[in-house]
Amino acid sequence: MKTVRIVGVPEHFNLPWHLAIEDGAFEDRGINLEWTDIPEGTGKMCQLLEDNETDLAIILTEGIIKSISQGNRCKIVQEYISSPLLWGIHVAANSSRNSIQEVKHDKVAISRLGSGSHLMAYVNAQNQGWNPEKLQFEIINNLDGAVKSLTEGSGAYFMWERFTTKPLVDNGTFKWLGDCPTPWPCFVIAATDSFLESQPGLLKHILEVINTYTEEFKQIPSIDRTLANRYDQKFEDIQEWLSKTTWGQHQLSEETLENVQQKLFSLDLIEERKPADKFLYSNR
Repeated sequence: MKTVRIVGVPEHFNLPWHLAIEDGAFEDRGINLEWTDIPEGTGKMCQLLEDNETDLAIILTEGIIKSISQGNRCKIVQEYISSPLLWGIHVAANSSRNSIQEVKHDKVAISRLGSGSHLMAYVNAQNQGWNPEKLQFEIINNLDGAVKSLTEGSGAYFMWERFTTKPLVDNGTFKWLGDCPTPWPCFVIAATDSFLESQPGLLKHILEVINTYTEEFKQIPSIDRTLANRYDQKFEDIQEWLSKTTWGQHQLSEETLENVQQKLFSLDLIEERKPADKFLYSNR
């Protein structure tokens, strides 16, 4: 049995991995897939990849592209979620702010520098016609940190996946102001260069298993109820999320990679655009 370490956020997107692990689908291939939840998100996962503390990560597309551009020795092996991520924009429930435009001069609460919440704040600022250079940040580590910061009166706004934060809107912790969707497929599977060089066969088996699960995921009987119960979501919210979400089984296209690099470059978040083979793994 070969052990492979994998990390991802503790959110509904990753249920196919947990079902495959629970079903013994990886064990049947001689793989002990060790999953670790990373509530801090993409910035933390980039660090784990860089420090060789994980082999694989289910990670936000823009975050890993920025990290690889800055020298992180890993590659994207394929898309995982092909649809955009809906970044909900939130403030404390008692905030006087009622629209995205009203938070223009407020601080942004982010999990860490290089995280999706950090990078998408720049994308949102550009979308709104604001000067991204004027953004100011407050690091809150994770969703619990955001709850603490906003409810204790920081006055910041906070961007996180809309359906994950929906229960906190429903219970009166946050106020939702609107969404900022990613203009590209939102999650990819990334692997360290050392894992790709030493275990290409293991990777092939892992992708075969997870792609089988994601291709059939929406057809699983009562999967909407399973998701709602497991992730403490309202049934109708999960149904809406499922209707908007598509899993991918193929490599990220070079065109999409170039689009992301161009956006990050235009926001001064990377120094230069680099060729596709710096980012995309090919087993040919």
